[in-house]
Amino acid sequence: MGDRTKLEIAGGVAWLTLDDGKVNALSTEMLAEIAAALDAAQSAGAVVVLRGRDGMFSAGFDLKTFKKGPAETVEMLRAGADVIVRLLGFPRPVLSLCTGHAYPAGAFLIMSSDVRLCVDGPWRIGMNEVAIGLTLPYFAIELARHRLTPPGFARLTTGALFPPDEARHFGYVDRIVAPGAAEDAVRAEVERLLALDMPSFVATKARVNEQAIRAIRDAVDGELKSVAA
Repeated sequence: MGDRTKLEIAGGVAWLTLDDGKVNALSTEMLAEIAAALDAAQSAGAVVVLRGRDGMFSAGFDLKTFKKGPAETVEMLRAGADVIVRLLGFPRPVLSLCTGHAYPAGAFLIMSSDVRLCVDGPWRIGMNEVAIGLTLPYFAIELARHRLTPPGFARLTTGALFPPDEARHFGYVDRIVAPGAAEDAVRAEVERLLALDMPSFVATKARVNEQAIRAIRDAVDGELKSVAA
C-alpha cells in the first residue's frame, strides 16, 4: 500500500498492517496511507483487520510534526480525526488487533474499531498526553467518552498508560488473547463478522456511533481553527 502500511484484500477481508519499521508514528503521510487503504477496502466491500508490528501497534502522532509549526500540526491532527471518523462510520466491521504498545493516537485507532482484540504482553495502552506536556484534544475526549468505561474516562487527567488487563477494564480493548492464539482468534472473529447481515450492521453502527461522530467533527472544527490562528 505504501512505505508505512501493508494491505492485502482477499476473501472479503482487508488485512491492513501498520509497519514503518520503527514505532508506527502516525504522521500525516502514514494517516494518508491508512485513509487510502480504507478507500480500497470500502470499494471491495471488505471487513477490515487493522494491526501493527509485533510489540508495537503505534506510538501515536508523530512528535516531530508538532515541532514543525501550527500549520503542520493542524494538518496531522485533522488527518487523524478524519481517520477516526472514517473508522466509526466505515460501512463494514473493523477489527483491530493491538499487537504491542498503543500510545494516544494509536489507542484512538483501536477505540474507533468495532471489535478490539489485544495480544497479551508487556506493553502499555492509553492516553499519556498530560505526561508529555500536551493537552488532550477535544476530539479525543469525545472518542474516549464514547468508548471508555467511567473509571477509564476519569483516568485521562493523569496521563496513565495501562497493561492489557487494565486497558480491557477501562474499555480500550474488548478481549485479551494469548500470543500463540491471536491469529486463530482473529480469524474466528472475522468469520463471525462476515456472517452478519450487512445492511442491518451498517444501520445499527450508524445509530450507535452517530452522536460520537457528530461530537468529534464539532470538536475538530472548533479546536483546530483556534490552533491554526
